[in-house]
Amino acid sequence: MSEYYIFELSENVTRTQVRYKNRYGIELAGDLYRAKNMDEGRKYPALVIGAPYGGVKEQGPGVYANVLAQRGFVVLTFDPSFKGESGGEPRHVSSPEIFSEDFSAGVDYLGSCAFVDREQIGAIGICGSGGFALSAAQMDSRIKAVATASMYDISAMRGKMTPEQLSQRIDQLSRQRWTDFEKGEPEYIPSFPKEPVLSIPEGLDPVSREFFSFYGLKRGHHPNARAGHTTTSDLAFLNYQLLNHIDSISPRPILFIMGENAHSRHYSEDAYAAAVEPKELYIVPDAIHIDLYDDVEKIPFDKIEDFFMTAFSSEKD
Repeated sequence: MSEYYIFELSENVTRTQVRYKNRYGIELAGDLYRAKNMDEGRKYPALVIGAPYGGVKEQGPGVYANVLAQRGFVVLTFDPSFKGESGGEPRHVSSPEIFSEDFSAGVDYLGSCAFVDREQIGAIGICGSGGFALSAAQMDSRIKAVATASMYDISAMRGKMTPEQLSQRIDQLSRQRWTDFEKGEPEYIPSFPKEPVLSIPEGLDPVSREFFSFYGLKRGHHPNARAGHTTTSDLAFLNYQLLNHIDSISPRPILFIMGENAHSRHYSEDAYAAAVEPKELYIVPDAIHIDLYDDVEKIPFDKIEDFFMTAFSSEKD
């Protein structure tokens, strides 16, 4: 499906398919974006960009990479483990540890490129990848700066439940393991259709309608991004909190970007409050959550470029 992208590649950008392994031995499928006029005899700043939770590299990450490559960055996008064209079995598993590791594996790969400055590598996480990018940076000092866009902290689900609800959910998921074992495969219920449809189904709640307007319609649909993960994947997120050590990222800077009207604002606000300086919360006027997936008129590329170049300049001083 590598030929299926939701955006048109700039005539000034080269995109190369790459493959590399994370520390678990899972082979990741990535795209490397570079300006066509890049001098490979020089070293350039680089970024690794993660997809929204359930998304793939041909969607939002590619939109960002296509623009940022024209601004002088070498940019790596990737399909998370168990998703898209990346390896990992069973398919559609979600793991807070492995999804965070996938960012560090991207840094491994970028650092192996002769034209990348190893001291100028940053990370961008869109939606759920925002939490994974921050989690990776907590334990990987090679990530010199982190930006998130429409961040979701998937592991925050535990804090939204009463003790009774949490106990019931853990029991339900625990018993699902027996069902999965007896079937020989884990339960996976996709959220979106195989092919894009013309309209949003009736009866969805406002947040589900918003996501469907991207993933289920032509705007953002991709056959490798039907969202949802294996049902028992939630167990790991109930037990593993992604951002418990966000304060340890300092003195490396964090930029939280969120839409003024995004339903997900509280995730960025909570993470910002827990983080230590240097940090910044940047609000995009009149933007909802999914606008920061692909709307190049609303994604603040000037701000993103300035943030990383300032962070990398400080690293050299």
